[in-house]
Amino acid sequence: MSTTLTGRNTLGDWLEDPTGGPLIRELLTRLGQDVSHLGPARVFSLNRLVELSEGKISQPLVDGLVRSVNGGRLVTGEEPAAAVPEPVRQGLTLDGIQIRDPFVLHDPSSSAYFLYGSTDPNIWDGPGIGFDTYRSTDLLHWEGPFAAFRPPAGFWSEGSFWAPEVHAYRDRWYMFATFTAPDGYRGTQILVGDTPQGPFSPWSEGAVTPRKWQCLDGTLHVDEAGAPWIVYCHEWTQIHDGAVFAQRLDEDLRHTTGTPVFLFNASDAPWAEPLPGVSVKFPAYVTDGPFLFRLGSGHLVMLWSSHGEQGYAMGLAHSASGLITGPWTQEEHALWPADGGHGMVFRLGDGSLALTLHQPNNTPDERAVVRRLVEHDTTLTIEEGPMPL
Repeated sequence: MSTTLTGRNTLGDWLEDPTGGPLIRELLTRLGQDVSHLGPARVFSLNRLVELSEGKISQPLVDGLVRSVNGGRLVTGEEPAAAVPEPVRQGLTLDGIQIRDPFVLHDPSSSAYFLYGSTDPNIWDGPGIGFDTYRSTDLLHWEGPFAAFRPPAGFWSEGSFWAPEVHAYRDRWYMFATFTAPDGYRGTQILVGDTPQGPFSPWSEGAVTPRKWQCLDGTLHVDEAGAPWIVYCHEWTQIHDGAVFAQRLDEDLRHTTGTPVFLFNASDAPWAEPLPGVSVKFPAYVTDGPFLFRLGSGHLVMLWSSHGEQGYAMGLAHSASGLITGPWTQEEHALWPADGGHGMVFRLGDGSLALTLHQPNNTPDERAVVRRLVEHDTTLTIEEGPMPL
């Protein structure tokens, strides 16, 4: 019998399995898909194919495949996560920390940097454990992990905990993070903590993004008048051409107000390419990880990620008006063109700027990368080479 495979395993796992591989190849052939052109879709789970196939693949079909490789047993892989916390370690370096969607916060009061991100070992389909954070004073040597968030009893999401960001706002710390409901819809919930290290607990009542939209990667933006907004992605899995939207938040960050404001589609960027081998009806364009930053000149830019000629990539968009509502224009070439993305900008202790993103894009090899940035009047460029000591 093959090694244990479940619907939570990725297409790549199934294809590499001597028993599961032929079954998946036969299934993809029936759907008119070329296995050699799967590209980034190899990291999707078999369960997720039910969502992405637009009715061509049913859950009973997936369950039948699982039974076929497990001697007739339906193995779900939903065993509860171990309750034993991972010990805090000293002297870690970034190449030893598995993390996606990294976010770095500099806390001037403690002269410390805090690193957050998607830190569950299997962020795609494993049971949701939570988010960890790591702490450093020099961006080179880190201690952790510290448990920043663990879901309370009865929490509405059971897995796919993604992309936490932490923002200082009115003397408290707010975490924006993506969660997925049992019915498959996902969105950004806001959590709150009294310190950058947490622990963080639910603040908004569930997700603040539209309930029946597939939303992810919400980020906080405070506009020139001091009003808070959430900026988020409406995911390509639902609309094919992923989009970025903005929506006002009330002053205490518990609810959105008004209607979503469309900013742009992924296909608006000249550097963005459709995901290969994902859809047979319409090209699929990804929007991931929006992050807004106002340059010293007042010019407003947005980092965001998609699929480019060399895989996962990150580009830069510009607000022509300087307002969150745009209109937004796209740079012709990606800022980070190959096998990395979901980045953000943060200010170092000396006042200069740095970028963090994850690279490579395949699980479980993702690591946070940090590079210095050069600030110009209307754009940002990346310094060559690693961060200097």
